[in-house]
Amino acid sequence: MKIVCSKEYLLNGINVVQKAVSTKSTMPILEGILFEAGNNLKLVGNDLQIGIECFVDADIIDKGSIVLNSRIIGDIVRRLPDSEVLIEVKENNEVLIECENSHFLIKGLSSEGYPDLPFVSRENEFKINQNLLKEMVRQTIFAVSLDENRPILTGTLIECKNGQLTFVSIDGFRMALRRENIDNKEAELKVVVPGKTLNEIVKIIQSEDEDISIYSSKGTVLFDMGNCKMVSRLLEGEYLNYNSIIPEENKTKVRINTKDLLGAIERAALVIPSDEKRYPISFEIKDDIMIISSNTEIGAVKEEINIMTEGKEIDISFNPRYFIDALRVIDCENIDIYFTTSIGPCTLRPVVGDSFIYMILPVRR
Repeated sequence: MKIVCSKEYLLNGINVVQKAVSTKSTMPILEGILFEAGNNLKLVGNDLQIGIECFVDADIIDKGSIVLNSRIIGDIVRRLPDSEVLIEVKENNEVLIECENSHFLIKGLSSEGYPDLPFVSRENEFKINQNLLKEMVRQTIFAVSLDENRPILTGTLIECKNGQLTFVSIDGFRMALRRENIDNKEAELKVVVPGKTLNEIVKIIQSEDEDISIYSSKGTVLFDMGNCKMVSRLLEGEYLNYNSIIPEENKTKVRINTKDLLGAIERAALVIPSDEKRYPISFEIKDDIMIISSNTEIGAVKEEINIMTEGKEIDISFNPRYFIDALRVIDCENIDIYFTTSIGPCTLRPVVGDSFIYMILPVRR
């Protein structure tokens, strides 16, 4: 194999596929990046859970392939001059790397033992704008569970049906739901994608104005951006019936400015010890005033916000972090909050439409 490529293109490709490279593996080959020169240069990273394939513009002088340690090749290319880079495989898998006056000779591994990425047939394919996908992940990923005892909740449910795409994350204390209409009314998909996969796909989205194709088969999902593809194993099991846990009846409705509420909760959280989860903040709603307060050994905070209220007065307490996480990703100027009882969940919704629902369980005092 012998190729010439600009440092910029090569480094961009390495940075993308490195996100799927295992840092500690019993298989040394998985700590490497596959360089495969055919009609063009393909880089592959694969930790057997996530695989990323990226095509890089390069001049192919001799076809071939080699696996190079991800950390070493990344560090070398990152520190090379901003110029053309020559990579040539010599005898015994030794690899020459040259750029202007810099010359490296490093050991590679034969590509024969490198695992292929799973084949994913184009079943249930649909397309979505890359920027919209990024936003939908951002607005739901924070509610993915970190509890490995309930592995199905460590992922986000992606459901596509009747032209509507829905993302749902639940960690047992809160739920984040985001909906969006798409053009393809025929596509049907229901998969649970690991949170790690979605975090990584957001990082490698390259052109936010273009579409990304998503399709799934045989326990895997593929995100196709054209010159870059990510394939991931799906989480197995039955996801919670999220529709059944959303309260249908509410006794109090509040319309409030999103930024005003976020600012008040963030200030109330300032006197809560950072390592303590047992100090909630209180919401007291009466007339058209919401009183937000917290009281710990550090100090006490009390704020009043003007609101529009329908229904009964209520006094309820919450973990401030759950409200802050939701409010930070809501782009609407005002939102409606629905309360059931002082021990029941509340839901945050847009004033118009149903593009999102954030449900938060209260803290019993």
